[in-house]
Amino acid sequence: MKIARNITTQLINSLKPAWVVVLYGPRRTGKTTLVKSLLPSINSQPVLFVNGDEIKTQRALSSQDSTTFSAFIGHRQLLIIDEAQRIPNIGLNLKLLIDTFPQLKIIATGSATFDLANKITEPLTGRKTILHLYPLSFSEIARHYGQFETEQQLERWLVWGGYPQAILESSELDRADLLQEITGSYLYKDILDLQGLKRADKIINLLRLLAFQIGSQVSLTELGTQLNMDFRTIEKYLELLEKSFVIYRLGGFSRNLRKEVAKTNKYYFYDNGIRNALIENFNPLQLRNDTGQLFENYLMIERQKKLQHHRQSANRYFWRTYDQQELDLVEESGGQLRGFEFKWSSRKKPKTPKSWLQTYDNASYQVINQDNYVEFIT
Repeated sequence: MKIARNITTQLINSLKPAWVVVLYGPRRTGKTTLVKSLLPSINSQPVLFVNGDEIKTQRALSSQDSTTFSAFIGHRQLLIIDEAQRIPNIGLNLKLLIDTFPQLKIIATGSATFDLANKITEPLTGRKTILHLYPLSFSEIARHYGQFETEQQLERWLVWGGYPQAILESSELDRADLLQEITGSYLYKDILDLQGLKRADKIINLLRLLAFQIGSQVSLTELGTQLNMDFRTIEKYLELLEKSFVIYRLGGFSRNLRKEVAKTNKYYFYDNGIRNALIENFNPLQLRNDTGQLFENYLMIERQKKLQHHRQSANRYFWRTYDQQELDLVEESGGQLRGFEFKWSSRKKPKTPKSWLQTYDNASYQVINQDNYVEFIT
């Protein structure tokens, strides 16, 4: 059983001759399944589907030789390269391919964004579309299971996240095994391979510390002290984890007030299930003391998925002052500032941060809770 993805139509519409569609995303989120699902709808076009992990594919597509390209691609009009980051000099070779075959359309998938992006950006300037495939969104799950059922199971998404296999698995024991496998075998694979690291221990310990600090400002110095690592190494690991879609960084917003905090960051996980696997806690909400953190992480990432689905762009920050006024999320778009505060309990009515509305004339403020979260993320 497959769950339809929001990005499918956008991906198909992005296909055109002499153009590359780059599909990024974490491992095990369904990139391969998605591109294979497109084949029936484009079966009028001769298609070549290859895997960048295969030696013969690497040799052919890194040859930079038009004769080799022709023998490999033949009469196909669409080339799909899965795990494209494995192809040496992938960006240059994709450019050579569309230069050599002006009718060729290309889809390249990759999970190692920090490697694939660096090799693709410059050679394909003005000749590519970049799309991101995240774990399943609320709207995708609702389309599959129904809106009412999906809303009723909010606790499940907060605890188990949105990885496709975890969503489709009915057994909680099997879900736990799957998420533990992903965190143990897949989550850091690209980082370990591409950075020449032999062990994931430090990365795992770093992520576990971040998992307990959702919604809090993170001090890299304190992380370094706890992990016995220097500041620059911590900074490097955080950047790699962010670019490989494990964590999401949110910076502080400041424009007018001296008392605004802006130099630190917050970190969220792209998936609640991964976060809970790292701390080995899949307990139901009534047995947890981190429900507010889970709700905040969920809303932060689901909102990002919504913006992508609707092709909306916004700068995103948190806002806090030294006198403890704060907003969990600030979105800056179209000359407007929107401030949001996330509260699990709809019974608690937080005070409106006066400095926010007094300082920024074009700003709004809204509390997001269990009563109105669906509109916020869909």
